[in-house]
This record gives sequence, structure tokens and C-alpha cells, in this order.
Amino acid sequence: MKISLITPAPKATRTGNRTTAVRWARMLRGLGHHVTLATRYDDTPADLMIALHAWRSADSVRAWRARYPQAPLIVGLGGTDIYRFQQSDPDVTLGSMRLADMLVGLHDLVSDAMPAEMRSKLRVIYQSVPPLPGRLPPLRDAFEVLVVGHLREEKDPLRTAQASRLLPAESRIRVVHLGMAHGERWSAMAHAEMAENHRYRWRGEVPGWAVRRAMARAPLMVLSSIMEGGANVVSEAVVSGVPILASRIDGSVGLLGRDYPGYFPVGDTKALATLLHRAETDGGFLAELHRHCTARAPLFTPAREQQAWHDALQEFTGAARSAPTDRSAA
Repeated sequence: MKISLITPAPKATRTGNRTTAVRWARMLRGLGHHVTLATRYDDTPADLMIALHAWRSADSVRAWRARYPQAPLIVGLGGTDIYRFQQSDPDVTLGSMRLADMLVGLHDLVSDAMPAEMRSKLRVIYQSVPPLPGRLPPLRDAFEVLVVGHLREEKDPLRTAQASRLLPAESRIRVVHLGMAHGERWSAMAHAEMAENHRYRWRGEVPGWAVRRAMARAPLMVLSSIMEGGANVVSEAVVSGVPILASRIDGSVGLLGRDYPGYFPVGDTKALATLLHRAETDGGFLAELHRHCTARAPLFTPAREQQAWHDALQEFTGAARSAPTDRSAA
């Protein structure tokens, strides 16, 4: 098939949306499809469109459906689609979801936040990561805690730095943060935190190989987000053998499982500090986190993700395909 794959993230960016779109394109090409990757639909003929992000790609979704009333349309749901724009801009977000033949979510709890009448369209496809060569020796002079994510509101990016301030003086924890600041305000806040907090180091945006190297070395990672659609950094950490401390949000619980022992309440600095101290000083707790992550690792293999896409697209093959019943509600 000829597939038009739309992502709102420009080519030069390293955002999650762009990373996801590039990986999807590679997998779809591996399945034998011809894929055109663009930031908006420009009337190029295709057999199927996949639009990443219901709200940000809404113009492309409407343009595709106007040109091809019956052709297949898949909409990939971002975290802000599910946990923000459904509420703040329902006409646009739910409009895209209603026009879609299929909705793709990235974690197991997405359906809980969707309108009941759309849940039958949902397919969960976990984001994958290629296996890494192996672990590197940890730092000798510090217990490194990795934070990987851009500095923006949804990530609650300085929570780990703030928690590190509450640690005992003898703690060897050093927080290393990799990610771009979204605006001067966040950059200034990160620099101010470094000036006042000897445990925190912000490295800014770094290439993918540097992230992978940091994960191969770090004994622990923190994901403190307020909302996530299914963060690829969780897949990366699990496959890399890095235990995770995560805020208890659906986007993380839907990837790590309800019984994962490394959760803390969103925005709870003291609770995170307690878990950080326990991970540093209690080898049994760190090993328990590692065991849980190892058990989840098979979910995030490239072969599994590619097979999931193969199965999803199979639903659109064949001579007969019934139109979805709720498009008229758009």
C-alpha cells in the first residue's frame, strides 16, 4: 500500500512524536509498504493515512477524509490528546477520533480515558527499542540517577532535582538530566537549579547515541511526568536494564504494570526522595525494580511492534470493508 504518514513534528526535531513517526515509517516499509512522511497532508494520493496526534494533525485528518471518504484512516493518540485536548478542545480532538477507522494507543490504560463508543477502534501498539550491546560500568564516585525528557510542563522536569535536595548529606546520588528546554524560562530554571543544587546536572539536548550510552551506565532512571501517552523512554530504560521510578500516571502504569513497586504520587517531592534514598541504599529494592522491568522487556521488541502493525493493517485488506458507524457524529 501507499501510506501517507503525518506527524506534527518537523524533521529536525528530536521530539517523541518525530521519533515515533520515523520508527513507524521504517517498520511499515519493512512490511513492504511505500511510506511518505510529512508534517501535513498535501493531497498526495495514497491508499491509507496514518496521522500521529489527533489534535495537532486535525487539519490533515479532515483534508484526507474530505478527499477520500472511504479510504482507511488511522489516528495515533498522543498523551496530550488523551489527557488534555479531549477536555480543552473536544470538538477538534474528538472530531479527529470520530473520523478515524482505527485509533492507536501506546499503553494499556488508554481506553479508560476514551469515550466508550470509540473504544472498539483502539489498538494498543507498544513502542519498541532495539536491544543494546550490554551494560557499562557505573560511575565510581556517584550513584547516577538519569532523567531523560525535554523541559516542559507535562514532564514536571525538575521534580527529581528538587527531591535530591531532601536526601541525607552522605547520599552519593547525582541527577543527570538529558533534554531540551522548551523556552528560555525552563532553561533559566534549570541553570538556577544547577547553581543551587550540587546534585543536579542538566546536559541539554544530546544525540541518541549519548542517551543510549547514559542508559547503559546509569543504575536508575526517574520519569516524573504529569501526563504521558506511553513514553518511549520507558521502553528504552526497560530494554537497557535500567530500573525506573515513575509518577503514578496511566501512561506509566499502562507500560510498567499495576503491581510495579517503583511508583510515587504525581508531584510528591518527599515521596520521590524516599524512593531515591531506598534505591541507593537498599540493594534488594533495586533488584526488585530490575526484576519487574526485565519481565516487561519482551513487550518492547521491534519484532513485536512490527507484527502489531502488520495485524492492524490486515484489518484494511480484502475487497469488503465496512465504514465506521460514528463518522456522522463528527
